[in-house]
Amino acid sequence: MKTKLAKLTLKITFLACITAALAAMPAVSRADDATNTPAATPAPKKHALPFHGKVAAVDSAAMTFTVGTMTIGITSTTKITKDGQPAVFADITTGAMVRGSYKKDDEGKMNATLVRIGEMKKAPASTNAPPAQ
Repeated sequence: MKTKLAKLTLKITFLACITAALAAMPAVSRADDATNTPAATPAPKKHALPFHGKVAAVDSAAMTFTVGTMTIGITSTTKITKDGQPAVFADITTGAMVRGSYKKDDEGKMNATLVRIGEMKKAPASTNAPPAQ
């Protein structure tokens, strides 16, 4: 009788181990599944930052100009305007008032996305007078 009981206990233990292994199998295979890994998060977008002031220096060889302590580069995608009309890098001169925006590249260099040459035009003052009757 002891032998039958020992064999039965051994069988039950063996089946319990097999059942536990089978129950854990789907969890292990899901962990290795590439479809469950989170998607790679895209790099944060670099937002344009504003600048404005008088041009202190222009380096035509490097295609840069300096405003205050910032040296800003011009790229092929930079939009340059002067008095509302399309302009070119040569129109940026020392002493000119400029404003615009730039983005930093991966190396930390500031590249202009937009440059507006000239004083900012002031909007005409509106009068709050009542209409004439």
